[in-house]
Amino acid sequence: MRNTARTSARLIETGDVDALAPFLSDDFVHHRPGTTTSTKVEWLAAVRAALVPLAGMQVEIHQVLADGDHVVMYSRRWLPDAGPEIAVVDIWRIDDGLIAEAWEIIEPVTQVAANLAWWKPAQH
Repeated sequence: MRNTARTSARLIETGDVDALAPFLSDDFVHHRPGTTTSTKVEWLAAVRAALVPLAGMQVEIHQVLADGDHVVMYSRRWLPDAGPEIAVVDIWRIDDGLIAEAWEIIEPVTQVAANLAWWKPAQH
């Protein structure tokens, strides 16, 4: 799965969507927050379109963890032209050696403190 993580990083850095396609099952489903999902073809097209303005993004993989048929990758990414730094968690379900499902959580690092407001203990 390390190769998939490296391929994912290369995809993000170079925009080479075709390098990731062989790692996805034909019935691949990408899940977004809420109820939005996309098929392999839909997701690859969306990634291809999104990566054009993001060419040159830097990716630093911090953790790749596997448990059974799930793999989780935590990375930090810097947008081109001094854009914001983002923290990303990708979750993949593997079936027969291919990514069958994917989820991702993306958070701008500058918003981390604001997003932790719910975590503070209640004042009595």
